[in-house]
Amino acid sequence: MEETISLRELMETIRKRLNLIVLITMAAVLISGIVSYFVITPIYQSSTQLLVNQAKSDQPMYNPGEIQTNLQLINTYNVIMKSPAILDQVNEDLDLEMTVSQLNEKITVQSEKDSQVVNVTVQDPDPNKAAEIANQVATVFQKEIVDIMNVDNVSILAKAEVGENPSPVKPQPLLNMAIAFIVGLMAGVGIAFLLEYLDNTIKTEQDVEKMLELPILGVIATFEEQDMQGTSRTERKPSLRGETVGSK
Repeated sequence: MEETISLRELMETIRKRLNLIVLITMAAVLISGIVSYFVITPIYQSSTQLLVNQAKSDQPMYNPGEIQTNLQLINTYNVIMKSPAILDQVNEDLDLEMTVSQLNEKITVQSEKDSQVVNVTVQDPDPNKAAEIANQVATVFQKEIVDIMNVDNVSILAKAEVGENPSPVKPQPLLNMAIAFIVGLMAGVGIAFLLEYLDNTIKTEQDVEKMLELPILGVIATFEEQDMQGTSRTERKPSLRGETVGSK
């Protein structure tokens, strides 16, 4: 026989194990908050912008062909900017005591769509160091690209600066706690239904009727021991009173 589960049974299962669901959800949110605020190291971000403009020439007006060439060269510049030729010099200038790979992981180079602007973003636990690295990468690249590709068409548009109260870009405690709430709620509901599925004990007459597929003819009531003692004392009082009257 195929078993079907009604919506009422689902709601009854959730209601019966509501405490477990709430406990798991709150535990997930609490753990996420503790990890986000006290365990994970906050990471700060700083950015600078470079402009790959038209190459210097004697032409008085812009040449569309040169601009298109600059756009195509931006991808090449992005790779060069994170190459050891640039990062080794940055590491030496700032005395960072990092490997090229470690410094490379902190830097992200992206170009704006269909534009000649390149964004250099650096992430670091120290906001001042992040801004310092970003500015130094831009400066070293602007200087070294002249020798590397024999061009002089890179300008620094905006330097990275640190605000008065910088905010970390990660972790994001509120977002992490919101995700933990959803995950914890789903896990709690899943565990509740799993426990209900594994629980094959018979607790009510409805369970007997469902298992045997037979109608219930009667139910044997249960009595507490205190109720039984109280009933026995009540039944003895009339007989004792009658014996007293008869002896007189």
